[in-house]
Amino acid sequence: MVATVCSVTLPLVRRERHALCDTALALGPDAPTLCGGWSARDLVAHLLVRENSMISAAGITVPALAGLTERAMAKAARAPFPEMVQKLYDPGLTPFRLPGVERLTNTLEYLVHHEDLRRAQPGWQPRDLPIADEDELWKLLRGSAKLATRKVDAGIVVRRADRPGTEATIRRGADPVVITGKPSELVLFFFGRSQLHDVTFDGPPSAVTRLQEADRGF
Repeated sequence: MVATVCSVTLPLVRRERHALCDTALALGPDAPTLCGGWSARDLVAHLLVRENSMISAAGITVPALAGLTERAMAKAARAPFPEMVQKLYDPGLTPFRLPGVERLTNTLEYLVHHEDLRRAQPGWQPRDLPIADEDELWKLLRGSAKLATRKVDAGIVVRRADRPGTEATIRRGADPVVITGKPSELVLFFFGRSQLHDVTFDGPPSAVTRLQEADRGF
């Protein structure tokens, strides 16, 4: 079993890792996710390969090497599910644990994949994250949003629903699309998810449609 760590002294990135693992164990290896046809087992295998083999993980970002990553995931997925989850919960020393690297590379990754598990289940409900966690996500949002919308021909502004008056320009342009929501929900949108809670889009209808239908994956 994975021990549940409740201490809020842990950084958000570590708490999301642990929460994802706890959710995966509670749902079981065959639980659906929002990641295409992946099950919980596939999702955990993906994260294990991503963190433990830079060569095998290359296919995540390089389509020509996708087969290499798929084979590595299939191998990782052959282990008993509790062992897979335990290894993800406490991976030991990896490049992703280097000072500063973990926060920048894993905070949004684990938040999004945790919600991929949660929101694929019937009757899911949004979480109410502490305001300090939403502040952390806001700090990390802009760079990821710029990358996710690099092919979008429209101005984009994001506004925080939980801190009125706080906004940021993602892409400059006349008559921008204004997206309003909590930072956690905005992160999910820019990572290509559509199962959102209380997110609004204002702007020229054609621009809103282009943005919502754009490929926002990484």
